[in-house]
Amino acid sequence: MAAIRKDFPNEVEIVESIFVPLPDGTRLAAKLWRPRDIGPVPVILEYLPYRKREGTRGRDQKMHAWLAGHGYACIRLDIRGTGDSQGLIDDEYTEQEIRDGCDAIAWIAAQDWCDGQVAMYGISWGGFNGLQIAARQPPALKTIITVGSTDDRYAT
Repeated sequence: MAAIRKDFPNEVEIVESIFVPLPDGTRLAAKLWRPRDIGPVPVILEYLPYRKREGTRGRDQKMHAWLAGHGYACIRLDIRGTGDSQGLIDDEYTEQEIRDGCDAIAWIAAQDWCDGQVAMYGISWGGFNGLQIAARQPPALKTIITVGSTDDRYAT
């Protein structure tokens, strides 16, 4: 794997494990990249079931570090019941998943390192749940970037 660039306009701080508390007491696990010594800044959220410590971690380390080095905080958040997050997952794109995403956005927006503006980025599952969450219009969600977010759950 190629080395991760570290010569950005801003030094990058990586917080390997943070937990986002939900109203029902469940905690969702996340990894945070943010520019050191500046802030508050906008936050880009990636909300996935693919475990923040595995799967596409190599891709994320490069992309999220680059974004943080250029003035954005980034969070990769494990969906309820996946990775290090508490709870159970029983299907994809559930009402609970979307509600959790909206609650997570509100929590992120209230942190002292966030300027109150949250964006979502996602490919496939993360893109599709981004569309569903955006339809709920959480106040802090300002934009989404969705890639390959199509699904036909009824195809055989």
